[in-house]
Amino acid sequence: MRHARRRVVRRVTRLAAVGGLLLGGAMVTNAVASEPQPPSIGVPFTAPPATGEGSDLVSRLGNSRTAGSWVDKAGRPVVAVTDDKAAAEVERAGAQARMVEHSMSELKSAAATLRSAPRVSGTSWAMDYKSNQLVVRGDSTVSSSDWSRMTKMAEGIGSFVRMERSEGTFTTRINGAQPILSTAGRCSAGFNVTDGKSDFILTAGHCGPDGSVWFADDRGREQVGTSLKGSFPGDDYSLVKYDGGRAGKGADVVAVGDDKGVRITGVADAEVGQKIFRSGSTSGLREGEVTALNATVNYPEGTVTGLIETNVCAEPGDSGGPMFADGVALGVTSGGSGDCTAGGTTFFQPVTKALTELGVKLIVAKSSGGTGAAPAPSASQGAASPGASAPITGTDVSTLLSRLTDPRNVGPGMLVIGGSLVALVATRWIRAEQDRKAYRQYYSATWG
Repeated sequence: MRHARRRVVRRVTRLAAVGGLLLGGAMVTNAVASEPQPPSIGVPFTAPPATGEGSDLVSRLGNSRTAGSWVDKAGRPVVAVTDDKAAAEVERAGAQARMVEHSMSELKSAAATLRSAPRVSGTSWAMDYKSNQLVVRGDSTVSSSDWSRMTKMAEGIGSFVRMERSEGTFTTRINGAQPILSTAGRCSAGFNVTDGKSDFILTAGHCGPDGSVWFADDRGREQVGTSLKGSFPGDDYSLVKYDGGRAGKGADVVAVGDDKGVRITGVADAEVGQKIFRSGSTSGLREGEVTALNATVNYPEGTVTGLIETNVCAEPGDSGGPMFADGVALGVTSGGSGDCTAGGTTFFQPVTKALTELGVKLIVAKSSGGTGAAPAPSASQGAASPGASAPITGTDVSTLLSRLTDPRNVGPGMLVIGGSLVALVATRWIRAEQDRKAYRQYYSATWG
């Protein structure tokens, strides 16, 4: 009878241990499944990289012998030249030469004439290197009389000035990758930057004047930082200083939606023909191409010069959002016309100029060799949104205890599994000891 009770106890103990293993495994599985997964980090959107070779050749040959450069569909540099000797030098350097009639000096002179004329809101102009023309655009707000006056001026400059009417309105895109909000409106965080002492968000200057306080939520509970060192009009950039002084974990990552991110590895100047991507909270991730550089836009609020012109779309809410290619930062969203249904033109503030004027550096991945950029002391690998304020990593005792006692976490499941294994091993050891004892008793009895 006593042996029968022992067998029953052992069987119950083994069943309880096995049940504990199954329960603990289920708890761990559920905990892992319910944990929020960090964004996938990498460069999921690629484009032929701009080499900068064309720009170098233009700089070396000079404005009187060249008229800009661009990259073709295969990413090869093309340089517009005005004489055979310049063409030969370009070909020797391994680039393609395109013979044109008007030099960069002539294009710049035409742009200067337009700048000296009375300002007309709703107009823009940029140099189209591929067509060797200066393109002047007027949106739907430009009156017939103003457009007629500008057309006569263009005719006086020369046939290389092309006039185009544009649908929609040239507006700044207030209201981006992750939204930041203030009483001045809604904008987007662009890239994280640092001066070596504090970290900042680089965003559009038109988003708000110096002193604007920004929040991550629409109820004003999660304060992000305060605007300072803005420039608009003229340029379109500003800094938002983090309240805590640090951008936190994932400062080198920009969000592109669907829990994905692109790690920023450097900064560069854009090139005409370059394929680019833009991220914004209103219209998400969009792709397009750089169509012109050094564009001038006459917004209702004022004139901004030196912008990057693209055919990528944007909508209100995308201002300040990041523009990049292959993980290289190129610009922050300024404004444009149209939308992401019908398409349109979008302008970007070049990041290189903003960094130089503001005296800051881009926060980039530590393993990168980013041009003119360095990581902040707090920059760390991981997942984050552009401009998102993340805590500095580190776990204290209270945090550890709360994680272990959280029924949604892995800790309890692991404890159950560990206890069950101990019980199972103990049961088998006790049974083995009992068997050995019984065997010794039996052997000694038969031997004596």
